[in-house]
Amino acid sequence: MTGDFDLSAPELTREDLLVLEDPYFGPGTVAIVTGAASGIGRATAVGLAANDLTVVGADIDAEGLDETESIAADLDVSGTIHGIETDLTDDGDVEAVVEAAADEGDLRFVANIAGMQHIAGIHEFPMEKYDLLTDIMLRSPFKMAQAAMPHIRETDDGVGAIANMSSVHGHYATKDKPAYITAKHGITGLTRAIAAEGDGSLRGYSVSVGYVLTPLMVDQIADTAAERGISEQEVVEDVMLGQARTKEMMTPAEVANLFTFGFSSHASHLNGADLLFDGGYTHTYE
Repeated sequence: MTGDFDLSAPELTREDLLVLEDPYFGPGTVAIVTGAASGIGRATAVGLAANDLTVVGADIDAEGLDETESIAADLDVSGTIHGIETDLTDDGDVEAVVEAAADEGDLRFVANIAGMQHIAGIHEFPMEKYDLLTDIMLRSPFKMAQAAMPHIRETDDGVGAIANMSSVHGHYATKDKPAYITAKHGITGLTRAIAAEGDGSLRGYSVSVGYVLTPLMVDQIADTAAERGISEQEVVEDVMLGQARTKEMMTPAEVANLFTFGFSSHASHLNGADLLFDGGYTHTYE
């Protein structure tokens, strides 16, 4: 607890998850979710499995993937999750996880969610951290799209979608997150390129949110406080929620539901665009 804000990651429940009737939501349809070992990726993997999809979860954290599978089993979701330990910075690993997913059924959906953060100004930002961060959040989604698009096109009707995790930082910049901001602005271009080459049936879209109660977010509070010389309470109140009009953080399940909706037939006109659920960060100011 920091002040009035509970910073513990919320427990995932069935009631949190959006479940839709959709002709493509069934066990014969496969979705890849990166970053499935924790946070938004975990919630999205479980959420898609709750919609009866076969989910292949890709993450470097094998123990976290096992926990995601256990959560899905505890919630008695109708679909299945297969966790595959994957180094997203390794092209061979990315290609292998795509092939494994295609072996499970009709690969139609990809959710590129894996991410990381490093807090530092441009003048002191370690280039090895820049390279790792952009490899995971920009290069890997490109490679994933490159490997997955032929499989989606090979389905009986070529219908599918590749979704990319963006952020309010894909819309504007703040201090001390230059690599993250660069990657998220780049993901906008990749999303549009996927849409341009998808011929309408293979869609590309992104999801942008503000601060979400994930382990990544909790970890960066202390880093931001140290970098800016302010208290952790001030980070939450002034940095994270200061510009927002909705004065509460999103949960991983709420973000996962945006991916579920975006993959569904209800979102057939969502193509090349961004689902922006940010509580008023980017389009209001005082």
